[in-house]
Amino acid sequence: MKIIIIGAVAAGTSAAAKARRNDEAAEIKIFEMDSDISYSACGLPYFIGAEVDGREQLTPRNAAFFKSKYNVDIFTGHQVLAIRPDGKSIAVRNLATSEVFTETYDKLVIATGATPILPPIEGIEKENVFVLRNVRSADAIKDYIDRSKPEKALIIGSGFIGLEMVENLKTLGMEVTVVEAADHLMKPLDNDVAVYLRDILLQHGVRLYLNDAVLALEGNGWVEQAVLQSGETVRTDMVIVAAGIRPNVELAREAGVKLGVSGAIAVNPRLETSVKDIYACGDCAESYSVITGQALYRPLGSTANKMGRIAGDQMTGGDLEFRGILGTGIVKIFDATVAQTGLTEREALRNGFHVAVCHNIKPDKPEYFHGQEMLIKAVADRESGKLLGVQIIGKSGVDKRIDVFATALTFGAKVQDLFHLDLAYAPPFSTTKDPVMYTGMILTNDIERGRKLITPQELAERVRNNEAITVIDARASQQYQQSHLPGAMNLPHEVLRDSLDELDKEKLTVTYCNKGVTGNAAQNILINKGFKRVYNLSGGHKNYLKQSQ
Repeated sequence: MKIIIIGAVAAGTSAAAKARRNDEAAEIKIFEMDSDISYSACGLPYFIGAEVDGREQLTPRNAAFFKSKYNVDIFTGHQVLAIRPDGKSIAVRNLATSEVFTETYDKLVIATGATPILPPIEGIEKENVFVLRNVRSADAIKDYIDRSKPEKALIIGSGFIGLEMVENLKTLGMEVTVVEAADHLMKPLDNDVAVYLRDILLQHGVRLYLNDAVLALEGNGWVEQAVLQSGETVRTDMVIVAAGIRPNVELAREAGVKLGVSGAIAVNPRLETSVKDIYACGDCAESYSVITGQALYRPLGSTANKMGRIAGDQMTGGDLEFRGILGTGIVKIFDATVAQTGLTEREALRNGFHVAVCHNIKPDKPEYFHGQEMLIKAVADRESGKLLGVQIIGKSGVDKRIDVFATALTFGAKVQDLFHLDLAYAPPFSTTKDPVMYTGMILTNDIERGRKLITPQELAERVRNNEAITVIDARASQQYQQSHLPGAMNLPHEVLRDSLDELDKEKLTVTYCNKGVTGNAAQNILINKGFKRVYNLSGGHKNYLKQSQ
């Protein structure tokens, strides 16, 4: 059997390696336009920021390695011009010699990856405008920084690459500005979590323009300033365009391979395309959501490696199948970590779920062991009780919690299941009831036990509608005097029972404290004393202040 693979980064090389493990006799060839293969694209911002010592650490494997270890022939500097399914062949150009030749196949894998999106900005072709696509583009950025010593940088977009470049360029001493067309940073976050990320960037001196766009990049051959849609101008010495990526599907489309609703190549769980004996994997292929079953395009290196392994297994008689993704992602930004998995609140609503939402602010471990707070926003379905998605931002312990939540989501956990997880505990690592367990407890109280939550946004909407509401601040008087919600009365938890005669049991009542725990205790007292409609403010006063900024 002869296997041809187009593309030699994450998915393509994973497919080749798995195919060889299954079949020692197969002839396997990979054609790659680039000069580098099997590199760590996610490590490129840290190479530019000098956190990674040399490019060889990100490109540990070359064609000779794959030939000696896997008996796979990799041809770099070779562009596949066309796929001809009728004759089961491809046309290839050797970019060094311009020779064009034909190669036949029994099985073909399309792993052509994705290309950065270049918005239609006047001046985007100038020499100090960069995209971070591969190792060579990272080399170009690093070389420019070393030669030109830029003092100011402009980043267009705030996805994973954009945020990682923010940190690394700041580490190099630059003044950094971010322009984002959306009204909040990082698309996989809800607005009420993105405000925490916004404040982290502002605290580190990053200039932000949200809900804005770059119209023109001005300068004589080199960008000297950007003109924004808002009318603002931003002086800069270099520009990084990180406005997203699009799947490379031209070869597939011209060969008659069906594309999915996302614009990426449609595949079934065996990663077969619509054309017999042609497979697709990695950033050019469409995934689907574990939760909704709907098509999903969320290109990540982890998914590309997984898809490549499955494609390689299927081609050689294996039974591995792709089970979809949650879109789990994580990014380090200065001293904080931002992570998400599953559906956001807005995605859950768009998919017709009746959502419950909680904002859980807890330390990753006891404060006496230097615990640091994290915000966990969790979204669940009120009808089934199933967890739908989680977003976390904090300084420590975020990675392990997001992986627990991703595991729970993968296996369809309900919110009450989270409390029963037997998670590891010792003071250097966690609190006795882990923040994951607390999240389950909060949502279970809301969905099943009548201890309803209200978000700051929901409360503000009710106030705007002139709804009669009693707001009770259950904190100590000193905290109340420092800052409190408009119109709130201060009834500290310890005296609340003695003040019930002053309150209307029929009136909508909202309790709150700093972060939610004492607010819930006050809520319990009121409900147990016959109050009809009592809500606890999600995330407490701390979350309310953040949303009000």
